Amino acid sequence: MHPYPKNGYIHKNHLNNIGMYLTKEVKAEIFAKHGGDATNTGKSESQIALFTFRINHLTEHLKKNRHDFNTERSLVKLVGKRRSLLDYLKKTEINRYREIIKELNIRK
Repeated sequence: MHPYPKNGYIHKNHLNNIGMYLTKEVKAEIFAKHGGDATNTGKSESQIALFTFRINHLTEHLKKNRHDFNTERSLVKLVGKRRSLLDYLKKTEINRYREIIKELNIRK
C-alpha cells in the first residue's frame, strides 16, 4: 500500500509534519488584538502586526535554510511593505506609530 494519495499530489506540509503556521485563528487573534475587532483587517496596525508575525516566521525559516533565496526575496518584500505602512502611520498619526513600534518591538 502506497502512503501517498492516488493523484500523486502531496501537500508540502505533509512532508515535514509542521502544519500551517498562519491559521485562521492566529490571524483573527492578531486582528482582534491590534485592529480592535477580528474582522477589522484593513487597519494599519493590524496589517503591520500581521506582517511582523510573518517576518518573524520567515526569519526563523531562513536561519535553518540559508540558501532559500525565494523566501529571502519574499522576506525583503514583506519588510518593504511593513516599512511603507509604518511611514504612512508616522506621517499621519505619530502616536499610533509610536505605540505599534513599542508593542511589536520593531527597530526604527
